[in-house]
Amino acid sequence: MGLRATQEENGMAAESHGAQARSARVEAKTYKSPQYKLVPFFAQSRDQWKAKCRGAKARLKQLKKKVQRGDARHRRQQERLQALAKAVGQLQAENRRLAEAVAAGEKKERGAV
Repeated sequence: MGLRATQEENGMAAESHGAQARSARVEAKTYKSPQYKLVPFFAQSRDQWKAKCRGAKARLKQLKKKVQRGDARHRRQQERLQALAKAVGQLQAENRRLAEAVAAGEKKERGAV
């Protein structure tokens, strides 16, 4: 039992020592890069991000306008289609009336002869 108890105590001590070492590493962590290098890097990174964002925003605006133009074109075509369908209906009605008038005229001519 004595050996086992010693191993357990050593294990517990090692675990607590490892936790202390980890927390010490977290607290003692310092960055080694000098600010004169970091500042331009982050400024460039920010500028690239802004340019990318502006480009995406401009592309989105272009696509929205393209959709608006497409919707307007579709609306105009639908109006034109309705007008043409109405004109076709009127011409078909006129054609039927003329055909009926011709048929009635032929019947009258046969009866007169």
